[in-house]
Amino acid sequence: MTAIVLLVAGTHGNECNAPWLLSGAYAGAGERNHHGLQVRSVVGHPEALEAGRRYLDRDLNRTFSTTLLEDPACRDREVIRARQLLALHGPAGMEPAAVVIDLHSTTAAMGNSLVVYGRRPADLALAAVLQDRLGLPVYLHEGDPAQTGYLVERWPCGLVIEVGPVAQGVIRAQIVDQTLLALEETLVALAAARSGAVRLPRSLVVHRHLRSLDLPRAADGTVVGIVHPQLQDRDWRPLQPGDPLFLLRDGRSQVCDAAIEGLPGPICPVFINEAAYREKGIALSLTCREAWPFQPAWGQALLDLAAGL
Repeated sequence: MTAIVLLVAGTHGNECNAPWLLSGAYAGAGERNHHGLQVRSVVGHPEALEAGRRYLDRDLNRTFSTTLLEDPACRDREVIRARQLLALHGPAGMEPAAVVIDLHSTTAAMGNSLVVYGRRPADLALAAVLQDRLGLPVYLHEGDPAQTGYLVERWPCGLVIEVGPVAQGVIRAQIVDQTLLALEETLVALAAARSGAVRLPRSLVVHRHLRSLDLPRAADGTVVGIVHPQLQDRDWRPLQPGDPLFLLRDGRSQVCDAAIEGLPGPICPVFINEAAYREKGIALSLTCREAWPFQPAWGQALLDLAAGL
């Protein structure tokens, strides 16, 4: 059986740009091919999208963990939806997908970017090819036990396209266009890999996750600081000693020195002031920018995966 490429939009119900895109340019994707690939598009969380909320019971994009999925007592609506998606299009589903592309938007100034979870060879290869074609920055999220259960991790290959800034619940033409650009290039890259004609780059530049920072708080948990105006909208840009992170209620600045001490550099913040992360106690995440040589095993993994599409 030929595996499909699964496009997911609306994993978070207040991220409306990708659902708008898939209802237009990709309407009826299940009925036709794209670049010779069998493509299906689904709304990740239709109930939350209808309600205009990020989620109803729990974050769907933190729900794809074995512990939750296999707990018969867990009847949260997001867990039920995760099971449905896997039953339909999981690796052992009715219409299995080999690749899943999860389309997101963010209130942070991330631009058009990619998120990879962990170091699966095919994921790294696909991200590297897209970076080579479009120059997209890549956020490598790993080593964070507080943030697990991501949707794309349940498929053999998975990538997040993240575009911003845009307010929650707002559709902007520029965000839709940037999402479409990255999505189209992803499908072109997969089609080229299936034919054996994909151009594999020499390197991959990642921003590797190191740690996340919360807003400054008092002993009772009250927030006493906000993201400093000199840091706001400077995602991906390296921090230097003495650079301000937060503006405290009393007007003083809290600089980055203590936060970055002992960390490998260059240190670049990402997802600065993402609105949805406030409930998670995250004001921004710190990453280390690293350039990795492209590994032959990555390319072979992508070619082997694409051969089944």
